[in-house]
Amino acid sequence: MSMMSLWVLVLLCALATFFWRFLGVVFARRIDPSGAVFEWVTCVSYAMVAGLVFRMIVLPANDLATLPLWARVAAVGIAFATYFAARRTLLPGVVAGSGSVVVFAWWLG
Repeated sequence: MSMMSLWVLVLLCALATFFWRFLGVVFARRIDPSGAVFEWVTCVSYAMVAGLVFRMIVLPANDLATLPLWARVAAVGIAFATYFAARRTLLPGVVAGSGSVVVFAWWLG
């Protein structure tokens, strides 16, 4: 594949991306954020994230599977406790949860 065809491919991908973004901007004006459709999309999004997090905790893949279930559940508990202790601020909860996974992996490894 020549250098020119690679640049053409990158340009076409960029145009496709901007086309869909443009359509998103056009249709976003017509969406009522308090409407039923938007509320349904929000609920489905939360359900998908909850399902993925549950799967990561109960049926992990790769290196996370080396930690026992109690350590993964404890890390989630530490993350939630830190999140609420920090007045519902996401960053401290994520850092505490990730840090506790690292500590458990080091301690048990």
